[in-house]
Amino acid sequence: MNLQPYRLVVVTPVYEDVAASSRLFSELAREFAGQLFVLAVDDGSVHQPLPLDSLQRAGVAGKVLRLRRNLGHQRAIAVGLAHVAAHLSEQQVVVVMDCDGEDLPGSVPALVQALAAHPLDALVAQRRSRVESWRFKLFYAVYKRLFRLLSGRTLNFGNFMALTPAAVRRLVAMPELPIHLAGSLIAARLRVGTLAVDRGPRYAGQSKMNFVGLALHGFKALMVFAEDVLVRVGIACALIAALAVLGMLAATSLKLLGFSTPGWFSVALGLLLLLFLQTGALALMSLMLSGVVRGGVSLGQADHALLETEGDDGAR
Repeated sequence: MNLQPYRLVVVTPVYEDVAASSRLFSELAREFAGQLFVLAVDDGSVHQPLPLDSLQRAGVAGKVLRLRRNLGHQRAIAVGLAHVAAHLSEQQVVVVMDCDGEDLPGSVPALVQALAAHPLDALVAQRRSRVESWRFKLFYAVYKRLFRLLSGRTLNFGNFMALTPAAVRRLVAMPELPIHLAGSLIAARLRVGTLAVDRGPRYAGQSKMNFVGLALHGFKALMVFAEDVLVRVGIACALIAALAVLGMLAATSLKLLGFSTPGWFSVALGLLLLLFLQTGALALMSLMLSGVVRGGVSLGQADHALLETEGDDGAR
């Protein structure tokens, strides 16, 4: 795969979305006219697999990777980044974007220019506004505060971003990347800037992501910082357990002094003991979560096993 003639490399996951992705490829071709290479990762589509000649028909240079099974858009992006990482030159820029049209091709030049104008490793897009249901807005507001409380960090961006080659190579070396791209970018301790962009309308069809999927995607970001979450949860559990022990001692003292009513002591002691045991179980669950995250394999080992077919196409 020769990326050297191209200034910009776009990595985009595609799942059962040929109509939207085809329009995205056409708009990228009009926007960049020969300066662009697109790596489209077909995330195991069954009903609408992405044709290997889809990029050629849109008039854009690129390559289609087809995965053996559906891995989710975060893992698909990780496979795409791992595939291009070894072929990048220092003058190129990698842009990660979704194929549905909500990440506007017209915003890409602003991201690339802002990345070049500042000493940054990554430039991420932040939404100026969201047109979502009240349930999503409520969940998102609660989630951001919960994420801040548990991890000590702020996460307010998604997949749409521009990366330097050094940032790409650093990210693909992280086992957390297939879990959550944005969280991995923060965990990588790279120099990250932000740029406010508009959100575009979906090109075609309906989103494959339902509310449960969005919730799962959000909480996966916490898995990237599992060790930090463990420490914070452990501290909270220790404080609650200490209060429970003090409560049990106080209840026992009141019982011995004769100030407790019949049945009060057994109920209070049982509730406090249950609270103490629950805090221990929560700490154990956090420890298991940390072990799962740190037990991942590198993308370099898994990349070829995930690919079913791959094809080069497009203008040269």
